[in-house]
Amino acid sequence: MSLGRACAHDLPIKLSQASRHGFKGIELFYEDLESHAQALTDGLTHSNQLTAAQEIRQLCDKHNLQIVTLQPFLFYEGLLDRAEHHRLLNGKLALWFQLVKILRTDMIQIPANFLGPDPGTGKARTTGDLDVIVSDSREVAERGVAGGPARSVRRVDRANFGICLDTFNLAGRVYADPAVRDGKMVNADANLRASLARLVAIIDVRKVFYIQVVDGERLERPLVKGHEWHVSGQPSRMSWSRNARLFAFEEDRGGYLPILAIVRAFFDLGLEGWISLELFSRSTADPKPDIPAAHARRGAESWRKLVRYLGLKVDVSWHVC
Repeated sequence: MSLGRACAHDLPIKLSQASRHGFKGIELFYEDLESHAQALTDGLTHSNQLTAAQEIRQLCDKHNLQIVTLQPFLFYEGLLDRAEHHRLLNGKLALWFQLVKILRTDMIQIPANFLGPDPGTGKARTTGDLDVIVSDSREVAERGVAGGPARSVRRVDRANFGICLDTFNLAGRVYADPAVRDGKMVNADANLRASLARLVAIIDVRKVFYIQVVDGERLERPLVKGHEWHVSGQPSRMSWSRNARLFAFEEDRGGYLPILAIVRAFFDLGLEGWISLELFSRSTADPKPDIPAAHARRGAESWRKLVRYLGLKVDVSWHVC
């Protein structure tokens, strides 16, 4: 995804560029696997998805890339429609277990459920009841996958159930506000300090499976009605997130989030493992053929700066994907 959307750029090219620029692994987006399967005879069948997984694994082996996770397993936790909950659990998840086995990864990422109200009735489709979210998460964990938000992770209390810490979403929640002129919440710095203090106090380092490190673009105009990215009924932060993420330390492109402060707090926990440079940006859908190479170069430069600023032990304690 970070090197280009599946609708605009073929996976083999993206994998080649990732390897060429020093990446050691990838987060495999399901849309890339889906696109690969769709191109096979008979299209998006169950069998073709398994074949696509096998071919992608072979491509990654060719380029010495580890598949860190398959993601995103969308709109799962806390559904009010329990029939849909069971369909996801017994149908889609069963297929994904087959896929990850072929891909030789042991992780599926499940984002926190951001499913909006029913467009026809306006009624909510998810519950905010943490007990339900925890119960749903336990069902997944007991079937063998990992993912979930911090409070849920502690309460689920399963060895194979953990969390991905993400600089963009943390800063986007307590520091940034793309709907105001300066892009920052009132008391943004104090909010961030308090949030990081809570994080350090409650996170069990053994439950952090990997981290994502990217920045966000300060917009020229507030993202409100009339802005080109505004979508009626969609929070401004969501529109901003989908269009304006940046690789860390790209201040020349408008990056402004306090990435170093957040990452230092992560590292103070004693973390080791994978660092992902997951990027959602309007540029990933640009069909220009040089996009994968350009994004790979930008990601590699971001990684070099992170290593230099924090003195990371590359390939000993940390690996980049």
